[in-house]
Order: sequence, then structure tokens, then C-alpha cells
Amino acid sequence: MTVPASGFTMENGGSSCLPLPPDVENRIVTDLGKESESNLQEGNLYYVVSNRWFRRWQLYVGQPTEEFSSKDHSSDSQHCNMVPSNVVETPGPIDNSDIVINGSDSENNDLELKRFLEERRDYVLVPSAVWEKLYDWYKGGPPLPRKLISQGVTQKNFYVEVYLLCLKLIDSRDGSECIIRLSKKATVFDLREKVFALKGIKQEKACIWDYFNQHKQSILDATSQTLEELNLQMDQHILLEVDGPTQTGMDATRNELALVALEPSRSSLSIAGGPVMSNGHSSSYGYQGSSLSSSVSDMDDRSDLSNTAKKREKGGLAGLQNLGNTCFMNSALQCLVHTPPLVEYFLQDYSEEINADNPLGMHGELAIAFGDLLRKLWSLGQTTIAPRAFKGKLARFAPQFSGYNQHDSQELLAFLLDGLHEDLNRVKRKPYFETKDYDGRPDAEVADECWRYHRARNDSLIVDVCQGQYKSTLVCPVCGKISITFDPFMYLSLPLPSTVTRSVTVTVFYGDGSGLPMPYTVTVQRHGCIKDLTLALTIACCLKNDENLLLAEVYDHRIYKYFDNPLESVTSIKDEEYLVAYRLPKSESGRPKLEIIHRSLERCSTDRLKGMERKLFGTPLVTYLGEEFRSGADINAAVSKILVPLKRTYSSTKAHSSKENGFVSEMNDEPANCSPRSVSQSIDIEEEETSFEKEPSFQLLLTDDRGLSCKPIDKDSAIKYGPLIKVFLDWTDREHELYDMSYIKDLPPVHQTRFMKKTRQEAISLFSCLEAFLTEEPLGPDDMWYCPRCKEHRQATKKLDLWKLPEIIVFHLKRFSYSRYLKNKLDTFVDFPIHNLDLSKYVKSNDGKSYLYNLYAISNHYGGLGGGHYTAYAKLIDEKRWYHFDDSHVSPVGEEEIKTSAAYLLFYQRVEN
Repeated sequence: MTVPASGFTMENGGSSCLPLPPDVENRIVTDLGKESESNLQEGNLYYVVSNRWFRRWQLYVGQPTEEFSSKDHSSDSQHCNMVPSNVVETPGPIDNSDIVINGSDSENNDLELKRFLEERRDYVLVPSAVWEKLYDWYKGGPPLPRKLISQGVTQKNFYVEVYLLCLKLIDSRDGSECIIRLSKKATVFDLREKVFALKGIKQEKACIWDYFNQHKQSILDATSQTLEELNLQMDQHILLEVDGPTQTGMDATRNELALVALEPSRSSLSIAGGPVMSNGHSSSYGYQGSSLSSSVSDMDDRSDLSNTAKKREKGGLAGLQNLGNTCFMNSALQCLVHTPPLVEYFLQDYSEEINADNPLGMHGELAIAFGDLLRKLWSLGQTTIAPRAFKGKLARFAPQFSGYNQHDSQELLAFLLDGLHEDLNRVKRKPYFETKDYDGRPDAEVADECWRYHRARNDSLIVDVCQGQYKSTLVCPVCGKISITFDPFMYLSLPLPSTVTRSVTVTVFYGDGSGLPMPYTVTVQRHGCIKDLTLALTIACCLKNDENLLLAEVYDHRIYKYFDNPLESVTSIKDEEYLVAYRLPKSESGRPKLEIIHRSLERCSTDRLKGMERKLFGTPLVTYLGEEFRSGADINAAVSKILVPLKRTYSSTKAHSSKENGFVSEMNDEPANCSPRSVSQSIDIEEEETSFEKEPSFQLLLTDDRGLSCKPIDKDSAIKYGPLIKVFLDWTDREHELYDMSYIKDLPPVHQTRFMKKTRQEAISLFSCLEAFLTEEPLGPDDMWYCPRCKEHRQATKKLDLWKLPEIIVFHLKRFSYSRYLKNKLDTFVDFPIHNLDLSKYVKSNDGKSYLYNLYAISNHYGGLGGGHYTAYAKLIDEKRWYHFDDSHVSPVGEEEIKTSAAYLLFYQRVEN
């Protein structure tokens, strides 16, 4: 069906007085977008556009929309990202009102975006050339221009700076406050120029202070430095002083506890400085500080909370100030800075081990920044540290953690461990080793060889205490080739057993019209294949020996795809999709498939078109056309036959009674479920079929694969056909009266996560999580293995075994799952030992060692993915007592309280005999 032109009239001043057809708009925008992508340069201009408006435009021009829509879209629109077949009205003027804050408290009336918006959910970014076209066609706004900036040192990443740095300017003359917004790539010169112009004063008569936590940190006079390099934070204060600086509040800059400048000299004093015994071990974990003078970076980590809270009498009990959604960072850091080997190492002189020349590292800067922060946290008398300098380094070397969005503490931990290792790698020149094949050699020989090779290239504190080794066995499903490797690990990501399997709901239709459609919920391995799902359905629906199941995904009232590959992973099936299966006779499997797509006549909803229009509805029906198929009359007969169960005179009372809330229990053993005709004994089906074949009354139209063309089917005309024939069935008032449409309209999705009430799951043990991790499973379709014997990529089975365990072992509980539409979190309670975790039976090296571990830290995650919060529990090294670290708040906690369903990362230390 063609989409009519919009009829939209341009305002005066537009470059065109005639509207463009939707497909032309789509082509122009697509071409401009591709041109912009091929010419990425820092400084390129992009515009922020409300996804609510942009999605309306996409639907109008027939462009596929994003896979999830904005929060305020109705549920009806969640599954319409295919090209719509019905008429869609113009999107109207560009409307960004839903993503900006009404009014503005800034002096220059800059429009402010609402905080915590997500790209593709709340807004999209379009190049300036695309914005100009859209604005030319639709007007509206307001325009929200943003620049493309680069981030990172070792690897440059380009991204659009959607949120400008917001600084609160306090005028010392009258105490007034206003908002200044600048790019974090702007220089101090840009800031000074903007402030002085705003206040109408001369530069030589005024100065601006970094007024973080409302204490003077340093004068902003290094005009070439960027605001990012100075670690200025979102929403922090800056102070304007006229007629020269005063010394009020200067106590905040005299930080005697700062130990290491982040750009140090190469003397040992810049990194050491603590009391060190002749044997090289620190005399105490409570660090006393040094006489080195403070630097600007030292001052950054001092919080004003230290002036109001009681001084800590012990080291290691300082909190970390939240700098804006940095609880994930604070949680991971508290766990690391309470790791005994790391504390001992970084409180000593580690300057000789800094590897500034490692191309895989961060020039030693990450290790120095971490060591500096650890020393401050372990200094006596500290209460709260604001880790501005560390966050600045993190953003510089890991741009994915820049900005003020919430991130994952495990992802940060992985980056920090790897970054610290590379910065502290004692190997300056890595030797090359050619990997040898397994070739049936003893496991111990291969494992020792792999570990020697690994240590020859990687030798650091992190490898010493945090890295273990596991055995990985891959088996080709075709030729049986076995590949065994031994790989290092720094943490173990454990699935929760409830995530090892998944429930899948599929609605089964009868291709011969012998029964009503019925939904079945079956359980399959999460990483199983379509073959496993088909087998489970075969058992659940009591498939006959002479029948096959044809599995398909329904999307936007069409069949989106058939699952023809039995080895395709079920991970490709998302919870929000709609799966159907058609029971079809094996004897006709070589005949053409007839796909029946339903359309209904409805009143047009747009003001531009009056009258009625055809809209798709329901679920397509599929059947085989028999050998006698020749003409349109045969298609009419096939449609009549498959619709028999939907006829209102066909008793459906028993069919409804066999369903409970739209599902069929997997454990239902009643024989009625295995008889398609048990749903009704009151109607003779053969008689019904005969009566329908005598008087076919359907309006059928032949269409193409995309459903764009329509050709009425005459019952006497011959039909040219291939393997698949698609027809539209136009329902009239007569069909609506004769048939019950509910059976093809209201299908349950694969998994009703968003509709089902969340229930508390039973507790599981850490051991069951570990056993699930070590269970053999097939590789996913995106992670297939290249078989050297077959010379092809294969979906091999993979089995992991622990071989060598480190002194410090971290367990990551995989609570988060992601799909195209949903991000889900499991709040399952995992019962984990605090003392004497015995992993000996899981270690396959048979080295006779005891692998007992004690818990010393936990990273917790509370709430959902969007608005969650991270905290940490840690055990103080010098005493047998646990503490709760909630950003800047630190409090003692009983050991019996640390086991919760929020546990996300578990840190264990081996018990030495």
C-alpha cells in the first residue's frame, strides 16, 4: 500500500513551498547521515532531538524505528518497528519540550536538558545537516546544538557532549549565584571570558576560584588548561572575587595528608613517604602522612565533610564522596583498597615497579592515582575523600566511565585490575611464544607450559595475587575435534542457576484446522538451540508421528522469520517477542506454504483522509496447499478449512477451560491435552469443513513477500506459485460475526516479565552458581569456534574447569540480563560462606593444596538498573570487624547482616596454613 504525501505546508521562509514525499525525506536524511559518519571530526555539530518526535517522523517516512521506545509511548507501539502498512500522519513541528527543563536559571537563558536522559530511549542525535533539513521541513524546536568531542589517551573515542559542564558561580560581592554552562573541553580562558563578560568586569581586577565543596581549592588562572584537566565536576561551585583574592577558607588547601602528586617526579619520595622498615614492610596500616607539600591534585581529594564529622582514629575508615552517580566507583574502590596485599603494596615504595613505557598501560598514571587515593583513605584522621583526581584519570583513560551516568561496578573492577597490572608490569619487553597444540599431552604439562608463557609476559602484583588459571575444553559437534587450552583469569563471572534455563511460551496452531490454537510454556537450556525448543514443544503438545512443527516469530501481525536452522541458539529469541508454531503434516512438507495475513476495515484516524482503511491484526495462519492445488478456489478452500475452529458455533467452552491465564501447564498429564478434537465433541468437523468449501465467501488478495502489492484472487484463475504464497484475508462484518478473533489476536509473549508480578525466588548457594559456571554448554551463535579440522566455524560445546586459584579470588554474580527491550535484574538471594569457603574439590590440578578462603569485602547493588545504588561491606584488616561503606557514610555492621540479596561482587582471600 502506498503512503500518500503529507500535505504539510511550509511556513514562510522555508526553502521549499511544496511537501516532499515521505520516501524522499527518508532518502535525504539517510544519505546525509551516512555522509556525516564518514567524516567524523572533533568539533562537528550535532543536535539533540526528542525521540518521541523523531520516532513519529520515522514511522511517517517508513524508516525502521529503534528497538525500544520512549517511556511515554503506549504499549501498542512497542512492536511496530517494521515499515507500517497503514497510513501514518505527519509528525508535526519538531517538539523537544519533553526533554528540556521549562525555564532556565542560567544568566544567558541556556536551555537545560533534563538529567539522566538516555540516548535512543529519550533522545536521538542528528548531524547538523540532518537537523537543517528537518527544521526546514517542519520548523519547531527548540534547537539543542552539541559538539562532537574526543575522549581517551591510549585510544581516541568520539562522542557528542550532550550534557555541558554546569558550574554554579558565586559572586563574593553579594553572594548571588548563577549557572554557567561550558564544554568540559573549554579552557580556563574561555571560562574567565564568559564570567567576566557576564558580570561586566575587567579580568585584571578579578579572579575565579575552584570552589569545590564551597572551599577554596585553587585559583583558575592557568588559561590554557581545560576544565576537564582541572577535574571540575558537574554542579560544583566556582567563586568570583573582585579586587584580588582573599585568604578566607584557605585552610582547605593546606592538605597535609596528601601523599602523592599525580604527575610526580621519579624520586621514591613522591610515591613512598611512609615509615618503612628495613625489611621493606610497612610498620602500620594506619598511615601517618608525610612532610611533602601539597599540589593541586592533592587538594582535589579533600572533602568539606572532614570539617564537620568526627576525625577517624583508625586508617581505612574514610568514605568516598559521591561526585554524581559515582557510587559504582566508590563501591569497587572500597573493596580494592581493603584488599590486604594491595594495601601492603601501595603503602610502600612502589616507584621502581611503575612501567611508564608499556603501550598497553596508562603510562603508570592509573597506578599512581590509585596508590595516592589508597594512601589518603588509610591516613589517620580522614573521614571523607572526594576522589576528583582519580575520577579525572579514569575518564581520561577509560572514556566509557566519563560523564555522570550510572555504570557497573564489575566493569570498573575489570578495567582497574587490568590497568593496574599493565602499569605495574615488571616485564619491559615481552617475549614472543608460539602457542603449541594440545596433541594429547598430559594436562599438567600443558598447564605449566601455558602459565610459564603467561608469566614471562605478565609479571605484576595483580598477577601475583589476583590471577588464576582455568582449563577450557572445546569439542566440535561435527567431527569431534577436541581443543584444550589453559587461560588466566582475574575474576569468575558466575551465572545464577535460575538463569541457566529459561521459560519460553509458544502458541501452537493447527495447520489442518483440526483444533484451536493453544499456548504452551516449556523450559529449555538458556544456551540451547531451536532443536531443543522444538523437542520440548513436541512433547508438550503431544505432536503426532506424522506431523512436523514449523516455528516462527510474529512481529507487527506478520511472520517476521521462520526458524529453519535447528542449530540456531535460543538466545536469539527475546522475551518480548511472539512465537508461534504450526502443526503441519509431514507428507505435505514439499508442497507450497500458504501464509494468511489478516486485515480489518477500520475508520481512518487521520484528519487528512476520510473514510475507511485496511489495518493488519491478529496472527497469520499457515497451512500446506495439497497436490490438487491449481486455482484461487483451492486457496479459498484451504482458508475455509483452517478457520473452522474459530467459528463461533464451534464449541470452545472446553478449550477455554483447559487454559489457565493463557498458559498450559508443562506438568498437565490429562490425556485431553493430547487430543486436538477433545476441545469439542458437539460439532462434526468434517460437516463444517464441507459446508465451508461449498460457499467460500472470503475477500482474498495475493501479495508479495513484503506485503506491498495486492492482487484480488479470482476463484477460477490459475495461481503462479513458489515455495511460499502470501495472501491478505480482508475481514468483513460477516467474518467478524461468524468467527471468534480472540484466538488469533491476544497471544502471550515468549516471557511475560513486564506483566508478571515479581516473586521472591528461593535462596541458592554460591556452590550451585559455581557448578553452573563449570557445566558444559554450547557456544552462542555470536561466539562460534573455528574448528581446525573442519575448517569452519562451529557451535562447539565448552567445558570450564578450575586449575589454579589465586590468593585473592573475586566472584561476580551475574544478576543483570539484557534484551532488545528490557534490562532485567535478578534479586535472588545467594547464600555464600563468610569463613572457610572450600574450593578444593573444584580444582582439577590435583596439587594437594588446600583452597580455603575467607570473605573480606562485598560490592552491593540495590534497586533496579535505572535507579540503583551501590554500597560496599569491607572487613578492616587489623580487626575482626565489618564496616558498611555507603559513599561518604561509614558505619560498623554486624557480620550477620552482610549477607543480602544485593551482593554483587564477593572478594575472598586464601587462608594460609
